Amino acid sequence: DGGVQNEGGLDVPALREHVRRARTVAGFAGGQAITNQELWRIPCDFLIPAALGGVINKEENVQDLDCRMVVEAANGPTTPIADKVLAERDIPVLPDFLANAGGVVVSYFEWTQNLQQMTWELEQVYAGLEKKMVASYRAVIEAMRQHSVSLRTAAYMIALRRVAEAEELRGH
Repeated sequence: DGGVQNEGGLDVPALREHVRRARTVAGFAGGQAITNQELWRIPCDFLIPAALGGVINKEENVQDLDCRMVVEAANGPTTPIADKVLAERDIPVLPDFLANAGGVVVSYFEWTQNLQQMTWELEQVYAGLEKKMVASYRAVIEAMRQHSVSLRTAAYMIALRRVAEAEELRGH
């Protein structure tokens, strides 16, 4: 439980080595130990919950967040009620199904390669991933501005439109 903080920045390779040996961040000499509750209060530009669902919630921490934006790298880290509180506080949330879609995109590339019995160079995979992710982000930003909605709502609007278009093409 808890974590480590260093306002001057963490030495990530040293922290990785410490975790490899100790199997925990506890006791890392390059940072100050903090509790889970203290973690949520650290001022930051981007808060990136990347492990568990439901960790940003009204009951425990949403009022304590001191960030300019939440980027959901985990699946479902923000509860619906906390999402509303963040909107009221004018803290935008980049939704999980956009922020962490890279793995799904690369899985699609792998499937495409297998169908074609081809192997792409790593640079081609990275370039394709960047192209897809940037295009998706830009589309969401455009929809958000055009319809005056949140990032999450804009992303859902695009996703639902794409599903409806695909269903129509299939004759459903």
